[in-house]
Amino acid sequence: MYNNLNVIVLAAGLGTRMRSRVAKVLHRAGGITLIEHVLRAAIQLAPAANIYVVVGHQSEEVQQAAANFGVRFLLQQEQRGTAHAVLTCREALGDDPGDVLVLYGDCPLLSADVLRRLVDAQRDSAAAAMVLTTGAVDPTGYGRVLLNADGSLKAIVEEKAATEEQRRIREINSGIYCFDGPKLWSHLAEILPDNPAGEYYLTDIVEVLQRHGHSVRPLHWGNASELLGINTRIELAEADGVLRARKSRELMLGGVTIENPETATVDLDAVIGADTLLQPFVQIRGASRIGENCLVGAGAIVEDSVIGDGVEIGPYTLVIKARVEAGARVGPFARLRPESTVEEGAEVGNFVELKKTRLGAGSKALHLSYLGDADIGRDVNVGAGVITCNYDGRRKHPTHIQDGAFVGSHSTLVAPVEVGQGSYVGAGSVITDEVPPDSLALARARQVIKEGWAKRRRKEP
Repeated sequence: MYNNLNVIVLAAGLGTRMRSRVAKVLHRAGGITLIEHVLRAAIQLAPAANIYVVVGHQSEEVQQAAANFGVRFLLQQEQRGTAHAVLTCREALGDDPGDVLVLYGDCPLLSADVLRRLVDAQRDSAAAAMVLTTGAVDPTGYGRVLLNADGSLKAIVEEKAATEEQRRIREINSGIYCFDGPKLWSHLAEILPDNPAGEYYLTDIVEVLQRHGHSVRPLHWGNASELLGINTRIELAEADGVLRARKSRELMLGGVTIENPETATVDLDAVIGADTLLQPFVQIRGASRIGENCLVGAGAIVEDSVIGDGVEIGPYTLVIKARVEAGARVGPFARLRPESTVEEGAEVGNFVELKKTRLGAGSKALHLSYLGDADIGRDVNVGAGVITCNYDGRRKHPTHIQDGAFVGSHSTLVAPVEVGQGSYVGAGSVITDEVPPDSLALARARQVIKEGWAKRRRKEP
């Protein structure tokens, strides 16, 4: 980290080109919001107390997204341009003599390395400011960089104000600056809103500083994709693709097999152990943790869940905020809802749904069952079509199935109810009362047969 460095992250805008009611910095790439990407880079350069996030549109939501970083938030009541946003921080910084690094909250590919290079370049120079620039194949929409004969920055010309000749320039302003703090604060208020939008543009600081005899220098960065902000959904999708490709590469180099990696969706915060296999069209979301030697089948979705070693997740299975312990098998076409746990060696089969349920070690529920608000012990067999009736229209009620019990197919357990250790529930039973340990429970009507009835029915006129 750097001493005497303050970081300002501009995150107040809505982002009209996104065509969204959601503030631009709250859109996601690689599974996290754009503002989180920028703060992850910034926090490697300066302590949280020295990072200021300027918020405006949906300020509460932006603060919530960035709350875990411990940074400071400043409200820009009226969005009147980038220079106005930076000026919002003036009072909070007081007389701090440190350098000021200005970032935008919509740059998800920004790395700490490029920011270090910028800060180092500014501190090694006598310049009042250093501007990060890059070359763009298509510079449309970006401010063009004009240089003096000595290589210093002459001006940054916004596209709307550029001449035809200037628009052919491909060197563009990234919008990322490192300032000598005292010089910035001495002259920032001199920027005027003399432009068609009537806003205070931070790019005008170049002309202001030069007017006072201060030099502003560019720092060219060759990888343009790291610097460019997100303005449209197309650019958001492109950034998301870059981030996920990086993540897949990182996982594969770490020993994970990904079949058809271009189809995998793995969020940046996911952790996956060696010798695990991800089949095509898998989605690993949020902060999921998957152990070693697992199989995640085609089309499966694992979100914010913990998966132990040697687990098999069958194709098209959903595991959401749940836990699956070592050696367990889940799916295909199963659904584990939040707060569910499948313990070691247990099996959840096709079209089985668990909601806030513990399935004990070695237990099995293999076909077409719904188990909600249930606590199921070890070595229990849950037959096909078993359901726990956990909701009475107003409240949820628990079901307890003790170790070694056998629940026959198509049984209905009306909660609250308990099935004792080692007991049997006959197939097709509707259980409303406690089943004692080591007993047999039958709760169904006796079968009645009327011989010849069908034949006589067919003869009726």
